[in-house]
Amino acid sequence: MKILIDIAKQQLVFGSRTYSVSSAKNGVGETNGSMCTPRGRHIVRAKIGAGLPMHSVFVRRRPTGEIWTPELHARYPGRDWMLTRILWLSGCEPGFNRLGDVDTMRRMVYIHGTHEFADMGRPGSHGCIRMRNEDVAELFDLVPPYIPVEIKP
Repeated sequence: MKILIDIAKQQLVFGSRTYSVSSAKNGVGETNGSMCTPRGRHIVRAKIGAGLPMHSVFVRRRPTGEIWTPELHARYPGRDWMLTRILWLSGCEPGFNRLGDVDTMRRMVYIHGTHEFADMGRPGSHGCIRMRNEDVAELFDLVPPYIPVEIKP
């Protein structure tokens, strides 16, 4: 089993499940600082957020203790909301998406939940794969650590 992310379709497929996602508004690319979604073979290196409430807010992979609400969103309009669960990706292709200035894990690229105002099915993230909170919570519970992830353009 593996997770397949299809950038062109803005979909994540796992087994018989298909989820709408939002990848980077800057497109695909591997370079540090590009704010692009990296391509190629990856694994889920870490699962973060088990047992936390839905809409839990994360900053730098740590829960803040906040729960996202439209009111909280309005107080911090420019915030890049990482919510509910995080699947931290690590590249598997040295020189392409691993090590040096193309390292997916060092770039802190995740699959994570996002706020309810985010458009799914079209690019809009800062490099990560955004999902609806219910979807990322379901996926989180289904997948083991180190599961392969393929991101195709």
